[in-house]
Amino acid sequence: MQNDARYLKRKVTAGSLDVHPTENALVVHYEVEASILGECGDQMLGERKEGQKIIRVKSLSPTTDVGALAKKVVEECKLIPASRLPQVEQLLYYLQNRKTSPVEGKVEKKEKRIVKPRELTPFEGMELNEEACITRVDEYVELLYEGIPEKIRGSALILQLARNPDNLEELLHNEAALGALARVLREDWKQSVELATIIIYIFFCFSSFSQFHGVVSHYKIGALCMSIMEHELKRHDVWREELRKKNKAYILYSLLTFASPLCCCSALPNCFVCLGAVLWSLTFCCSRESAPENGSLRRDQDKALRKYQGLLAKQEQLLRVSLYLLLNLAEDTRTELKMRNKNIVGLLVKVLERDDKELLVLVVSFLKKLSIFLENKNDMAEVDTVERLARLVPCEHEDLLNLTLRLLLNLSFDSGLRAKMVEVGLLPKLTALLADENNRQVAMRILYHISIDDRFKGMFVYTDCIPQLMQMLYEHGEEEIEPELISVCINLAANKRNTQLMCEGNGLKMLMKRALKMKDCLLMKMIRNISQHDGPTKPLFIDYVGDLAAEIRVEEKEEWVLECLGTLANLTITDLDWELVLKEYNLVPYLKDRLKPGSAEDDLILEVVIMIGTVSMDDACAAMLAKSGIIPALIELLNAQQEDDEFVCQIVYVFYQMVFHQATRDVIIKDTQAPAYLIDLMHDKNAEIRKVCDNTLDIIAEYDEEWGRKIQSEKFRFHNNQWLEMVESRQVDECEPYLYDNDDRTDLFYSADGITPGDGSISPDFFNDLQTQNGDNHLTDDLGDVFDQTTSSSGRPATAYGFRADEQPYYQYS
Repeated sequence: MQNDARYLKRKVTAGSLDVHPTENALVVHYEVEASILGECGDQMLGERKEGQKIIRVKSLSPTTDVGALAKKVVEECKLIPASRLPQVEQLLYYLQNRKTSPVEGKVEKKEKRIVKPRELTPFEGMELNEEACITRVDEYVELLYEGIPEKIRGSALILQLARNPDNLEELLHNEAALGALARVLREDWKQSVELATIIIYIFFCFSSFSQFHGVVSHYKIGALCMSIMEHELKRHDVWREELRKKNKAYILYSLLTFASPLCCCSALPNCFVCLGAVLWSLTFCCSRESAPENGSLRRDQDKALRKYQGLLAKQEQLLRVSLYLLLNLAEDTRTELKMRNKNIVGLLVKVLERDDKELLVLVVSFLKKLSIFLENKNDMAEVDTVERLARLVPCEHEDLLNLTLRLLLNLSFDSGLRAKMVEVGLLPKLTALLADENNRQVAMRILYHISIDDRFKGMFVYTDCIPQLMQMLYEHGEEEIEPELISVCINLAANKRNTQLMCEGNGLKMLMKRALKMKDCLLMKMIRNISQHDGPTKPLFIDYVGDLAAEIRVEEKEEWVLECLGTLANLTITDLDWELVLKEYNLVPYLKDRLKPGSAEDDLILEVVIMIGTVSMDDACAAMLAKSGIIPALIELLNAQQEDDEFVCQIVYVFYQMVFHQATRDVIIKDTQAPAYLIDLMHDKNAEIRKVCDNTLDIIAEYDEEWGRKIQSEKFRFHNNQWLEMVESRQVDECEPYLYDNDDRTDLFYSADGITPGDGSISPDFFNDLQTQNGDNHLTDDLGDVFDQTTSSSGRPATAYGFRADEQPYYQYS
């Protein structure tokens, strides 16, 4: 470079010095002046460019010796003159004492870790003893017109220049050099892997900067790289097949040569009795130097393996630099779409079979970038991406493991791919990663997505997930619980077998103590899910009924009261004295006030209705509520919410509980218009509402003759509505022919058996099975969750909140 000083002159001038606004770092501003000198040393062309260098001082702490650190910074950074040592020391002292706001600290703590592929370095075989010079580019281009060795040398020298970003703009204007490189790559890439790797590396240096992407696209390097990758992957399959054949031939020859004398059977391939002798013979004799034929085969096999490993190493270098170039070009979504049309996903998934960790980091990074688009995600689902990723979890390479988990997180938004993750055994692997602090958050998010699906909630029982989650909740103490952790717990608590594990020991006691102390709504939502299930867990809540009832006050936040009230409403325990609870905590006025439309959010009002339905199972409570005037309030709410099936269903269920008791039956039947509303709802399009209405009206009809006749008449009218309309139309126009032209055959409409009246007032359908009236025949058998065997309580309607503990959930999968 000393000989070229008269032609190219570069001068760096230090500028201002400041601290980084957010990081522990110094920012050094500088100016680069580049001049091209003539033969006589006069300046022919000059250009100035400003830049900045960031010096991160990660070791800076409250106990750091600022003076010593400042000297070290000045010594190692050539841009800072020694005269600025006091200024550097002062800035470091400022950084040492700069305070970070609590919000910023919290964000910094939770900032997600960004993992990128490692920067490319010169590959083995690319190093040259000579140093390249920017003024001799034309000489290097001339080498590209010679043989393969000269082309490799010329392109390697140009690569030296391209790896310095300051030379890229100069090379950009040399169209002859870039055109020659693109031509050689297009024509000779099959002849030399080294040559193809070096030239693609040169264009990769351009692709590292967005402003140079146009030049790479102009020479169609991206499309060429994809063609090269596709060809190389096919070659790899051929190599593996050849190696497999050589291994097979070696093993077969060894078996036939050395194992046959030890076998007592006539046909060696079918011999299983002497298999132990065969394997021992193969192990013993293959190591004998006295077998020349076997030794030759062994040497051939070792030679083929070494050749395969050498070719594989060079090929993976080529794949890595090609993929890095394509990853840079994929910043433009239009270019990414072109790659997708050329099956980039299929090529990347094929490379996942490799073992080179740096190559896998690059491939997984690329797939993660592609996976945010629906079309790419669907392509990944078609080529078994999850199965290939499963072998990378867990992985000793920290960056590869983190990237793999983030890719799986992107894919886990698809229900089909979530099912595939469970199928390939990722659930226990992800559970094991909860103990890894670096990957816990990502693993938790994937587990959350899996826990959304009811099919897989019960599978968590067979892992160590629930004990770990409960331990994490316990260790939080009074700190705020991460959203991912409590979200997974809420989902898993919707499964009966999971809740039994959660309540083991003092699990429920710990949850209730923390929830009531911190007034944690999400934790109480988890407890509310636990309370849904019948079985050994529900009686555990008896000890906390008073604590929950005490929280139902006007002064508390509605969100908190909603969860406490919902938990109480789930406690359908026969031994619980609800009358005492209502009186002790004066809940009746609160419940009545909240029944007024608009008095609170609809969710809270709905829980109040459900709570009334629960306590109405007790005869004394039902009488107390009826006397307080709650039934008219329910009817008013029914009028206001008649379009909301959930409200209608739960209010009708309260009426069902009221008519079930003698003390409140007369109030419902004689003092209110509830039966009339129930008759109107008999034929609602919602099957659950029809079912509860039917049960309620059957009880009313049994105890009140007048309402019984009205109910029977309405059922008859609806059931025979079509028949009566046809009869009425015939009476209006007696001349109208029947269904057949000029054929007055009334026996086609009425039977002559003496049972059905001849006037057509009752159709034959009326005498069919009366139990299937009012839409009951539309109900199908419920399908239960094989992992959640719950018992069903008759008459209790399902709710929109997850599912009721006493109602079998219904799943329908296409």
